[in-house]
Amino acid sequence: MPFRTYMDWALHDPEHGAYGRGRLCIGPRGDFATAPSLGPDFAALLAAQLADWLLQLDPAQPGQRPLAIVEAGPGEGSLAADLAAALAAGWPELAARTELVLVEPNGGMAARQRQRLDGCPLPCRWASFAELAEAPLRGVLLAHEVIDALAVERIVWDGALWRQQQVVLHGGAGGAEPSLRLEPGEPLEPATGEALQALGLRPPSPQRPAGWCTELHPGLAPWLGQAAAALCAGALLVIDYALEAWRYYAPQRANGTLLAYRAQQACADPLIAPGEADLTAHLCIDSLEWAAAATGWQGLGGCRQGEALLALGLAQRLHGLQGEPGGLAQLLPRREALLRLVDPHALGDFRWLAYSRGPQPLGTPRFLQEPPGPNG
Repeated sequence: MPFRTYMDWALHDPEHGAYGRGRLCIGPRGDFATAPSLGPDFAALLAAQLADWLLQLDPAQPGQRPLAIVEAGPGEGSLAADLAAALAAGWPELAARTELVLVEPNGGMAARQRQRLDGCPLPCRWASFAELAEAPLRGVLLAHEVIDALAVERIVWDGALWRQQQVVLHGGAGGAEPSLRLEPGEPLEPATGEALQALGLRPPSPQRPAGWCTELHPGLAPWLGQAAAALCAGALLVIDYALEAWRYYAPQRANGTLLAYRAQQACADPLIAPGEADLTAHLCIDSLEWAAAATGWQGLGGCRQGEALLALGLAQRLHGLQGEPGGLAQLLPRREALLRLVDPHALGDFRWLAYSRGPQPLGTPRFLQEPPGPNG
């Protein structure tokens, strides 16, 4: 089968998929850690940006529907819960006219999210993009570490042609143990030639020998199209590992970016323990920009997470820890988590990429503006 099909099954099959059956655990003691799993400070900083966008949408006008914070692929529900708490505490009037909407296709994960969001201070519901498209919302759509889990197309250069990579089952006869292998499959369709050229993969380069492998992202445009149909006006914020095409497809990156995560260990072999590990591939920023423009999103700009969080007041938050109650045993882990959020060798290299849609364009995102001064 095509690798794309294998990745989709391994992640989202309702009985055997890592997310589909809710097998994966997110957090420092789980399979992998994310920024929200390190504590509520990430959400508290992000809430300022979301509130700024929501206020620009002016929901107080007569006849306007309430606003929404929509999170796609909410994981354990920690980010949604922390954002709701931060909005209710910092912007209570805005929170009173805002609902929380979770888009989660995997039943196993949705069950855990419902448990985590029990008692949420904002009205909370679950819906699909298709259901939301029946009555599109005004608000902010958050895609935090979700688009990197869209199934990718793996392609292999055989020295003459680009071929689709396949997952092939071997053995199983005569008592032999069956095994999965990655092998070159059918040549890519001629229609992909223009896209490959735009990404720097054509014409052929002697720097990419036979066996050179990478990923394409055919799921971006369908996902962004569904997201656009669900939101009549507002912003989309993508937070994920992402690279420009010239870096993503550099000759020295001979095995793409695909990784499997399990029990805090990263592995380059996506066939180990199918359905037991997270599979993720970086985003190609160029591909994301093209797909966004094709589906009606207007780019607002982007930067690395470290820059974004500093612009939203992380330095002031670090300084404020000195005056907060609690001993070193409580404050040092928070300080370490905050520093990890901006460390370029940890989570600080994530990209924040913002888009908008609707009749009124949104202004420059707050996270792209100058950081606040010493007094906030």
